Amino acid sequence: MTLTSPRRSALSDQVITALRNQITSGEWPVGSRIPTEPELVEQLGVARNTVREAVRALAHNGLLDIRQGSGTYVVATSELAGVMHRRFADADPLHIAELRSTLESSAGRLAAQRRTDKDVRQLDALLARREEAWASGDAEQFVLADASLHLAVVAASHNDVLIGLYADLGDLLRDWLRLDIGHELRPEDHMDHARLIEAIRAGDAEVAAAEAAGYSLKCLAERGSLTRA
Repeated sequence: MTLTSPRRSALSDQVITALRNQITSGEWPVGSRIPTEPELVEQLGVARNTVREAVRALAHNGLLDIRQGSGTYVVATSELAGVMHRRFADADPLHIAELRSTLESSAGRLAAQRRTDKDVRQLDALLARREEAWASGDAEQFVLADASLHLAVVAASHNDVLIGLYADLGDLLRDWLRLDIGHELRPEDHMDHARLIEAIRAGDAEVAAAEAAGYSLKCLAERGSLTRA
């Protein structure tokens, strides 16, 4: 990932782009610590000040969190995701649940109308992974598997704007799910997502929309102020 050496401002932009690409590609996932400043200097072949400027720019934009004495960590996958995470981190769980219900209901309806055979295969695989994660008893593994399945439903809508918006909300929604689930998976809290996937497979837009909308709000009704996917 060595860079060329044109004007300083252009070089800084290149470094910012290179670091952002490491984040958006998943090479540096959310929650991970990025390489140290000396390591980035060596990898990129640029001056320390250029690396520092790029890291600070991405921290200002909400993608990175610089923690003195610990390192720099990825906290969002895009500038908009970072802004949303900061803006709504303390939002009322009811309002988050209502937003998620609205987005996923629309996505479920569109997915039933537009899904391809490839989409259905992906949904089947992710549903199986979600069930395996639940059976494992690992709460964090389940959060990630559940989020991946919901994102795949949205992706099957083939609406780029909806997909982008949902992806930018992803960090916030995962935090919300972690809060609700806690550290223990309880059998009585399991919610079957098979009906949603079957409705999408069958092209039943009304059932898909209702199933997708119901998960968040049902949990609110059952748990009061907390929500679950």
